[in-house]
Amino acid sequence: MVTMKSFKTEFHLDKGSKDHIANQVSTITSMVQLGSIGGSLLAFILCDKIGRVRSLQALTLLWAVGFVIVITSYNSISQILGGRFIAGLGIGMTTVVGPTYLVEVAPKAIRGMLTNIFAGAVYLGVMIAYFSNWGSSIHISNSSRAQWVVPQSVHIIFAGFIFILSWTVPETPRWLLMKGRDKQALANLCRLRQLPADHPLIETEIMDVKEQLEREKEGTHGTSRWGKVRELFFIPANRYRLMLGVMSQLLGQWSGASSITIYAVEFFAALGKTGESEKLFATCILGIVKFFSAYICAFFLIDFLGRRRCLYTGITLQAVSLCYIALYLAIVSSSAPSPTICDSAKRAGGGAIAAIYISGFGWAMGWNCFQYLVNAEIYPLRLRALGSSIVMSFHFINQFGNTKAVPSMLLAMSGFGFFLFCTIVCALGLVWVWFFVPETAGKSLEAMDDLFQLPWHQIGRHSQELTAGQGSLSEAVSMDHLEKAEQEVKQHEVKGGAV
Repeated sequence: MVTMKSFKTEFHLDKGSKDHIANQVSTITSMVQLGSIGGSLLAFILCDKIGRVRSLQALTLLWAVGFVIVITSYNSISQILGGRFIAGLGIGMTTVVGPTYLVEVAPKAIRGMLTNIFAGAVYLGVMIAYFSNWGSSIHISNSSRAQWVVPQSVHIIFAGFIFILSWTVPETPRWLLMKGRDKQALANLCRLRQLPADHPLIETEIMDVKEQLEREKEGTHGTSRWGKVRELFFIPANRYRLMLGVMSQLLGQWSGASSITIYAVEFFAALGKTGESEKLFATCILGIVKFFSAYICAFFLIDFLGRRRCLYTGITLQAVSLCYIALYLAIVSSSAPSPTICDSAKRAGGGAIAAIYISGFGWAMGWNCFQYLVNAEIYPLRLRALGSSIVMSFHFINQFGNTKAVPSMLLAMSGFGFFLFCTIVCALGLVWVWFFVPETAGKSLEAMDDLFQLPWHQIGRHSQELTAGQGSLSEAVSMDHLEKAEQEVKQHEVKGGAV
């Protein structure tokens, strides 16, 4: 939006020094991230108070109202900022509400896939945004404010669409059990699994959740209203969970992928794309790459390769491609006076643009898959909304920081320093994953408690070996039902293939 001629003219972003313009652009852009910090914390209160589905409905209203304010901001940059902040409150809630809902309703065998379908939906939005901006820049005059208003209106359409569809989905059985609404929880679980109430798999899953809730009640009996916060920060197993979430956001957000997504036009300009339409079209290709990469990882990789292998591979691809771009920009900036070297650098520019796309695939396979999934699946039920809210607020704090910093970094470092910095962050991320990240694929949400009871120095490097053949008490009881369930499944045609 901020690169369009009509927007620059209406809000005077084509006047003033480069530093002033960069600061204005970063302020407008980062206002959504600033609102999202509050939104992710608000989600904790609403998710536990009114439920996951009602929280989804609330966030769509904030999202839509914010962008109604944005598109009616005739020449008022303060109204743009206010509208984007309000929309950010709703957008920040999505990162808590969506993954929390999905992990609580998904069978464990496809929990990773479903959560990463959510993560991939981020890039469905990115792709639509890139194409709508590109199409508007081609077909709508630079003198018409409709050029930037039409793409922004897509927000309102999607918010309304999701609000309507949200009335068709059931509340999560786990939240209902936490609130003591056992009958409705059983009915919703039967609907989700397409199985009768007396089926062994339904009985076992209900028992799993009740057992965990009982353990949590016993362990936290008599605590004050701040008991959840103390429990999260002062119990070692929960503190380790929080560390995983916080560090994945810190390393993931400063690995450069989010900045490239947000400022794609500026990065392609630095790599040699000149015309406005050419730069916007290059961003469209990036949107397609990230969209399809996210869904390839969701459907074929995350639950089959596991979390750790996907992280290793994705971060490595990202680091190598970003290192190539940094070297390319270093050569271009240092050899500008020499036409021979410049010609050679120009031919290498195609490789640098390809490296942007490769880094997008690496991000989708690595940090993007991990940051939503691990944040939603590792916490006990009582702390899931709180832990997710704190981590996702940290997500947006970091995103706000790099969104504000990147325009100035590009001016000061000619792009080279930024990409070198991101390469170093990726290298640090590989080391952190090797030491600290456990493999959680195939484990039930209730079995996570057993995993995090291991000594802290063994959870990451040896969790798979040390927990092999072990599970929660409820999983052991589940084995008693296994033969009966297998026989029943053979005789019973299960709708939807949920089992």
